[in-house]
Amino acid sequence: MSGRADLKQRVVTRFQRYVANPLNRRLPFQTLLETTGRVSGEPRRTPVGGRRAGESFWIVSEFGRKSQYVRNIQADPRVRVRVAGRWHHGTAHLLPDDDAVARLRSLPRFNSAAVRAFGTDLLTVRVDLTD
Repeated sequence: MSGRADLKQRVVTRFQRYVANPLNRRLPFQTLLETTGRVSGEPRRTPVGGRRAGESFWIVSEFGRKSQYVRNIQADPRVRVRVAGRWHHGTAHLLPDDDAVARLRSLPRFNSAAVRAFGTDLLTVRVDLTD
């Protein structure tokens, strides 16, 4: 990652961690991805802008394998997703060969625009829902 992309990631990540995510987690119908912290073992809830399609839930990580929730998925792919106020268990899969830009066209427009604008290393994540 170039120095400029690295700086962009640090700035966006800090804003999300300390401003946007704490506010969004409180919204009752905000879609959340819950992973297990790879070091702490504690639940980590991240607001995401994805979409359910059948028994799968799709998201695109703007910072690829550097995203904290992606690193948690690599350590333990068992996750939960809150969609429309209801929690679903699932198993997350990283799909580096998927066309993340094309995938964003099928996801919520506002979030997809932000991911394209701020992202530096897009990575598709599919969660196979089990309930």
